[in-house]
Amino acid sequence: MTSDAPEPNWLNDAEMRTWRAYLRAVNLIERRLNEGLKAAGGLTIEDYEVLVHLSETVDQRLRMSELSQRLVHSQSRLTQRVDRLAKRGYVSREKCPEDRRGTFACLTEDGFAALEATAPQHVQDVRDALIDLIEPDEHAVIAEVLERISEELHES
Repeated sequence: MTSDAPEPNWLNDAEMRTWRAYLRAVNLIERRLNEGLKAAGGLTIEDYEVLVHLSETVDQRLRMSELSQRLVHSQSRLTQRVDRLAKRGYVSREKCPEDRRGTFACLTEDGFAALEATAPQHVQDVRDALIDLIEPDEHAVIAEVLERISEELHES
């Protein structure tokens, strides 16, 4: 039996090396960051990311739909994350006054305090696990490649 499906465009050795190096690095970086955050205050990298996005807004709140887009999370995944953070007192929910169907995720004082407490360790872990391992002249190239990949995948 023959198939009309085209032959897969298999990865060559250089491409396979890139792919495997990427997977290993991402997994090791994420593990290091999660270990540091857990030791510094019991957060995960995903918890921290939610708190950071909320802290960076003027009123420290975002519509759940916008937060979901920023984090590249599904609505259900974000809802579960916000529920866990709300149970810890780090985030609250508010109805949108202009749109009763919309909900805001709001950073609480306790959430901001947790972010402040963990930020110094987190930034040091980011430096140790990524930034300081990259030569100064490589930062722009790596950033450009990752931004291009993000833009391409976000549009698809």
